Parts: sequence; C-alpha cells; structure tokens
Amino acid sequence: MGKKKKIPDEKLFGSALIKETNRRIRLARTYWDAHKNGACRLERKRALGLYERLTETEKQQIPQVLRVWLRYRSEKYFGDHRTPPGNGRKEKNR
Repeated sequence: MGKKKKIPDEKLFGSALIKETNRRIRLARTYWDAHKNGACRLERKRALGLYERLTETEKQQIPQVLRVWLRYRSEKYFGDHRTPPGNGRKEKNR
C-alpha cells in the first residue's frame, strides 16, 4: 500500500483545515512537554498560521484547551517580546 499524498496547507479548507490545525497544536504541545523548544516553536508557528485562516465558527470547533494553549500560554514563552533562539548566548572565553 502506497503512502498518502500530503495536501499543502494552502489548499486545506473546512473540516480538513480544522483537523490539521488540531493536529499541529497537539504536536506543538507534545514537543513542549518533551522540552523541545525549537520544534515546538516551529509547529506553534505553523498551527497559528492555520488557526488565523479559520472563520469564527470554525475556531469554535477547535477544543478550548487547544485554543487557550495556542493563543495565551504559549504566547508567554514564544511571543515577540522574547529573545529569539540563539541570540542570547554569551561567547566563552578561550
């Protein structure tokens, strides 16, 4: 049996868009729990991009726990006010 072909994010709409948004938020939370901040940041960014494409009624179909994590809790740690990865390190003296 062959692999399924992945549909590009730009072509998703309706229930497929909702399902993919849920999947990406859950994946970002899994990375967060595993302390993989770089991977979490990337998946959160992708999930947020999909979430912003949803209509208000579609956004209500996303479970509240996932919406809260995506919009508020993770913003505390990954928001624009935070130092981007790799820029806050000091060089060691040799």
